[in-house]
Amino acid sequence: MGRCYRRSRGGLLAVNLQKILFATSAFLEINHEPMKIGVLGLGIIGGVWARNYQAAGVLAGAWNRTPQPDFPQWKASPEAVAAAADVIQIVVADPAAVESILTRILPSLGPGKIVVQSSTIDAGSSAKFAALVEARGARYLAAPFTGSKPAAEQKQTIFYLGGDRGLIAELEPLLALISAHRYVIGTNEQACTLKLAMNLNLAAQMQGLSEALTLARSAGVTDAVFFDAMSKNAGYSGLTKLKEPKLRAADFSPQFSVKHMHKDMRLTALAAACNDFPVLDAVREALKTAEARGLGEEDFSALIKVLENQ
Repeated sequence: MGRCYRRSRGGLLAVNLQKILFATSAFLEINHEPMKIGVLGLGIIGGVWARNYQAAGVLAGAWNRTPQPDFPQWKASPEAVAAAADVIQIVVADPAAVESILTRILPSLGPGKIVVQSSTIDAGSSAKFAALVEARGARYLAAPFTGSKPAAEQKQTIFYLGGDRGLIAELEPLLALISAHRYVIGTNEQACTLKLAMNLNLAAQMQGLSEALTLARSAGVTDAVFFDAMSKNAGYSGLTKLKEPKLRAADFSPQFSVKHMHKDMRLTALAAACNDFPVLDAVREALKTAEARGLGEEDFSALIKVLENQ
């Protein structure tokens, strides 16, 4: 006690304050329950995310239109997932699929519930869905993403977030469990438009890479030589690196399918700014042809098969 009293009054106050803060922090850490999330849509990406959430101990429920009853935290309906979770993350094919799910879960939404919409959709649809969710007293965040199946498996997904900054901060610990970067874009409409812009660039690159490789092959240039030369070229990109093994092995198992890229390009074409985009028109036609030839379920690098079969 003697040594304690020899400290200055300010020193004693600092020590006591430090003890109080430590005790408060420990109390919050022990008693604060992390938000629980449910995933609606267990496709190529959604299934990986849900398993990562499960490994982190925060998955409250999972549902898919095609039943997967052996999936961790499987629920029989989207309504059951919405009831069990604080946060409901939707990752399905298109605006119609999102609307179908929202119609079912809206009665389960209210204050305290959050919808994270991660499907690739157009800005107009996102604004409509946000209004539906917020009318129930719940909150809505647009969170489209980039990164295919390998990125999701390695927790390297990148989110483009649009909406309330406070909500984004609140969801940061949860989304960080499955992603490498969370970029704050602006409004939910801006986040959705940026996602479509990114996919337009990827589709154009894939078509260009397919044509370049087909041209080189026609002259007898080996794939090894082509890709080695490309790696030192200004045109080399992350997409080239990702798709090189698939193109060389003719492995078109889907990382991101033809049908989904085609859908994204159709949505992109709805934007008023895209009235006269010749590259967009060309890749839409190529993807349409690929899907018509039965390649819809294959990786969109299968665009090269259209060129090979001309």
